[in-house]
Amino acid sequence: MIWLSLVAFVVAALAAGFIVRWVRSHAAVYGNGMPQRFHHGDVPRLGGVAILLGVSSAWILGGVQTWLGDYASVRLDTWVYVWILALLPSAIGGIAEDLTQRLTVRYRLGLTAASGVLALLLGGLNVTRTGLPWLDSWLPMLPWLGAAVVVLAVAGLPHAFNIIDGYNGLAGMVALIVCLALAHVALQVGDRALAALLVSTAAATGGFLLWNYPRGMLFAGDGGAYIWGVVIALASVSLVQRNVGVSPWFPLLLLIYPVWETVFSIYRKLVRGVSPGVADALHFHQLIYRRIVRSVFHDDESRRMLMRNNRTSPYLWGFTLLTVVPALLFWNNTPVLMFFCFLFVVSYVAAYMAIVRFKVPAWLRH
Repeated sequence: MIWLSLVAFVVAALAAGFIVRWVRSHAAVYGNGMPQRFHHGDVPRLGGVAILLGVSSAWILGGVQTWLGDYASVRLDTWVYVWILALLPSAIGGIAEDLTQRLTVRYRLGLTAASGVLALLLGGLNVTRTGLPWLDSWLPMLPWLGAAVVVLAVAGLPHAFNIIDGYNGLAGMVALIVCLALAHVALQVGDRALAALLVSTAAATGGFLLWNYPRGMLFAGDGGAYIWGVVIALASVSLVQRNVGVSPWFPLLLLIYPVWETVFSIYRKLVRGVSPGVADALHFHQLIYRRIVRSVFHDDESRRMLMRNNRTSPYLWGFTLLTVVPALLFWNNTPVLMFFCFLFVVSYVAAYMAIVRFKVPAWLRH
């Protein structure tokens, strides 16, 4: 695992450095009037390419090592190549959007759904239990329901990560934390193969973060967000499917922040009569940037925006840890995990309304 992680980190970091140095011109197509733009200048959005190269290099190397002789008992068999194949439609679609800014939400959602279908048909992924006895009794009679959940998870989670990808280090650090948390539980139940894939994904994300935080020299773009979403969705479903001791609500609690951010965003847009596919600047992290993070005084406007941008992400890192810590402590206890999911939803809505109504405690703004 250490060797695979080192390869993923180095390949991603070198690829990211190459993009920053030589592939900057494409960023000029990203309009200055976009509501989610919180930076100055043309910053390349091809961090997804670096992450994809890091992840795929480590996974392929792990598969080759297993074929030559699995001395570390990682067991990265042919299913790893199925995962790479399932990942490609989403990754390529996201990277194409980063390059052209012309792929509509409908097409990108179709590509992430294609990844889910490939994982379902070729990888044999399925949801066989939910932790709710009354629903689990129906799943054997309704096999299409578990399959639909797989496709929905793989199709939706990439877009959830794309929504929270608003500031330097935000989505990347959330993805890194979630990958390590999933890997920790995978090791607890003896699933070394899944842990190896997750740790190498976290390492590739770390290589990207070298250029993303705090300097903001490279963005993950849609490609990076889609890679994180697909890999974590596949790992979450696999972990629960392959290990009966893991509660299905464990990955849900780990991912409740991006998932609920997406659900709440769709709700508030529908209430306002706006299409859920229309970008806006009213997400939770954007409100924190505007109303909680203190203004930075600097003569250079771009430097001032960068410094304030960097101060936003740690608020959300802490918010994420509020769900990751109880998830790791109670990964096999469904009722407790369900309670913390409910608690997060209530806390999120309360915090969002407090920020909107300018009722944030003074100590949070200092």
